[in-house]
Amino acid sequence: MSDIKLFSLAGKVSELPSSSVSFEKELQTIIEKNMTTFFGVTFLKSEYIITGGRIDMVVIDENFCPVIFEYKRSTNENVINQGLFYLDWLLDHKADFELIVRDTLGKETAEKIDWSMPQVICIAGAFNKFDEHAVNQMQRNIKLVIYKKFKKDLILFEYINIPKSQTIKDEQTNSVYKEIKNVFSYNYDKSSIDLKNIYDSIRDYILSLDEDITENKLKHYVAFKKVKNIICVEMLQSKIILYLSIDPKTVKFENNFSKDLTNTGHFGTGDVRVTIKKIEDFEKAKPLIDRAYNEG
Repeated sequence: MSDIKLFSLAGKVSELPSSSVSFEKELQTIIEKNMTTFFGVTFLKSEYIITGGRIDMVVIDENFCPVIFEYKRSTNENVINQGLFYLDWLLDHKADFELIVRDTLGKETAEKIDWSMPQVICIAGAFNKFDEHAVNQMQRNIKLVIYKKFKKDLILFEYINIPKSQTIKDEQTNSVYKEIKNVFSYNYDKSSIDLKNIYDSIRDYILSLDEDITENKLKHYVAFKKVKNIICVEMLQSKIILYLSIDPKTVKFENNFSKDLTNTGHFGTGDVRVTIKKIEDFEKAKPLIDRAYNEG
């Protein structure tokens, strides 16, 4: 991890000293009040008591996946193992999480919960090389985030690992449709070789834009994100749909190719929809994909 330095250009150039002391209650409060801005998630509950412990914060992300936040308050605290324990507890107590969502955000949101990509975000003033190695060995969806405070009104968050995408399988398969554990993968397998190749090219292109882009493989779509979603991709058997996080007011829409979905429900996030059926459509979409990356 590189040592980040912040400089003030007011008057004589000077370096601003940073601090990363034991986690403070004040900082936790700031994070809770600004969860959407900082991490693209919605706050549900803090200090959630369970059998065997207490979860620092329970939230839900923009893809309706459960997220646990854990803070490392002291240098000898093993926050990664704690987060892993709480994540396993959550998967064994889905009804409890769904009740929190229902009470906080309503029944409609609770019905949209996607259990394919739950995650833990651990925040600390510092992690050591053994922490990052342990997370990589676990191959679970655990993100390590370092914070640094500069003076009184500046804070920096740095992601120091990119977890490998790993979906959680749903074993409840009663009806024919429920047996499709992942609709995206099912449609991908059923589509033509040409369409599969186009999707693979789209995926490679998006991931090549930045090594920090992560790929979340959800039940109905794949979300490519930095901190928040920048592009969501829905795979159908005859076409590929992109949902781009771009201001629709800045886009010139084209019939049978792009559309403004403002105030229109759909999978994923992003109000600009692009339909891709052939490789030429993908080439035409590249400038919009670039914009979603640069503006997201």
